[in-house]
Amino acid sequence: MAPPTIRSIAFRRGREKGWKELEQLVTRVEKRGPRALSSRELTRLPLLYRACVSSLSVARTISLDRNLLAYLESLASRAYCCVYGARAGVRGAVRRFLASGFPRAVRGLAPEVLASAGTLALGAAVAFFMVRADPELFYAFVDADLAGGRDPSASTEALREGLYGERGVADGLVVFASYLFTHNARVGMLSFGLGFAAGVPVLGLLFLNGLMLGAFAALYHSRGLAVDLWGWILPHGVPELLAIVLCGAAGLRVGRALLFPGRHSRLENLGRAGRAGARVVAGAVGLLLVAGLIEGFFRQLVTDVAARYAFAITNLAVLTIYLLRCGREDGDERAAG
Repeated sequence: MAPPTIRSIAFRRGREKGWKELEQLVTRVEKRGPRALSSRELTRLPLLYRACVSSLSVARTISLDRNLLAYLESLASRAYCCVYGARAGVRGAVRRFLASGFPRAVRGLAPEVLASAGTLALGAAVAFFMVRADPELFYAFVDADLAGGRDPSASTEALREGLYGERGVADGLVVFASYLFTHNARVGMLSFGLGFAAGVPVLGLLFLNGLMLGAFAALYHSRGLAVDLWGWILPHGVPELLAIVLCGAAGLRVGRALLFPGRHSRLENLGRAGRAGARVVAGAVGLLLVAGLIEGFFRQLVTDVAARYAFAITNLAVLTIYLLRCGREDGDERAAG
């Protein structure tokens, strides 16, 4: 039998021209994208790739020299990325994620979303009735920095001024809104991260966040400002609270995968749950950014209660339709599988 080097030379003779052509096309695609190729070259690219893979398979079978094998493996890998890799780039990936990936991922976590929302609502209800019965309990549920002077010791007029920005808005309300945004973003990230502790801390975090919301609601309700408060909260609160609920749901899915791995191994199930949860959290971060923009502009500029409620209801309707309907044409069942 001829040595590997002699066999490699003979093997190259009829094939090297195609390899070089493929290498040139791949190099151009890597530098400037598929648009760098003509229509004829785009047609040639997959043909040359398949010929390269065939050559690699033969080369491995007849045990050619390692340099040739390494060259063909590298060329085949590069060509694979050009032929089968993503065509749309970053913009296309973001567009697909927003159009179908995110809402489908949320629907895949429907039981956890309901559990997360229920825990948050339960905390709010508990604090509301407890603070209504004893206003001093407000301080047990709300941190002084978060309250920012909006506590039972504040006058009704001061609470009302805070909602409509009649005075001191730059010193009080904006700081309060920024603190809320930072706080809720931290809660959302922690909710997902703590899912690896079997999901129990996630429920506790959601419940505590609900307690703070319920305590504020009870305070303003006791002063006859409930309608005004929810008109102030809901324009940014719809996307912001939804983001917290979704992050909590992602954490609960990770905890569920740890406790009930099902037919897969626990490690494999954690990986699946982690990827699904990460998609939901990525979308939740976008919701928090939207909420921040609403906090920074709309809520400060629009002080009419009816307009605030109309904006909040529109937000809720749009997000509901988006999460329930978008991406269904791509096949939710296939995505769930």
